[in-house]
Amino acid sequence: MANTASARKRIRQNEKRVERNRARRSRVRTFLRKVEEAITGGDKTQAQEAFRLAQPELQRAADKGVMHDNTVARKLSRLSARIKGIGASA
Repeated sequence: MANTASARKRIRQNEKRVERNRARRSRVRTFLRKVEEAITGGDKTQAQEAFRLAQPELQRAADKGVMHDNTVARKLSRLSARIKGIGASA
């Protein structure tokens, strides 16, 4: 267990940070799930709208360090390509 005041403070800060990051990650997953559901449903306009809402959320996760920049870029790129393919495959 932490003995110094600074170590106890660091533990408190880490607990807050973990809680915030967990909430951010959960929020990102929710937005991604909505995009996935729209793509699976085959509704291109709904998928585009969900994607438009998910983009800033993913970027924020990258900015805050919850997700790596390249991970976010990869996910956005793949989702965008799948949305563009909705009309072509139908």
